[in-house]
Amino acid sequence: MKIIRTRPGHETIMANYFAVNEAHLQKWSPAVPKGHHSVDSWKRRLEERELEFENGLSVHFIGTDEEESHVIGGCSLSNIVRGVFKACHMGYSVAERYQGQGHMKQIVAHAIGYAFNEIKLHRIMANHMPDNERSANLLQALGFEKEGYAREYLLINGRWEDHVLNALINPIDGGSHDR
Repeated sequence: MKIIRTRPGHETIMANYFAVNEAHLQKWSPAVPKGHHSVDSWKRRLEERELEFENGLSVHFIGTDEEESHVIGGCSLSNIVRGVFKACHMGYSVAERYQGQGHMKQIVAHAIGYAFNEIKLHRIMANHMPDNERSANLLQALGFEKEGYAREYLLINGRWEDHVLNALINPIDGGSHDR
């Protein structure tokens, strides 16, 4: 697997990823308008993401095959805040056919390394719905700690869903898992 930052030119593989995995991802995704995952829509969004990246607001990674012909999974660092907070939110998804093969852990670990080592963030926040055991297990395996529970946190697939709140502190930046 190859892990790369998304950029303009990836619109076709991004559109294909969401077309193939629409039913699989629907349970954990916000409702989107028709055409949201079209090639044209992805072309515009990838251009917007490039501007966000250049302005230090977000970075989005995908795992692909070596030829970059299809997406295995993705991980986004968004809402990047500097100053005294130095934090971001992280979201991720994996293609249904690649679940349980360790790809998601590799992609997310890459994003964590980038967040802590390249852009020097202190905290990564990643939240999941209470019944998403795969997400809970992934975050725990990567060292995230549960910090709380938020009722009706995000509008997912047309319903306000509760979320378990998790965070990972940069151990190089003075963070410690020991309390």
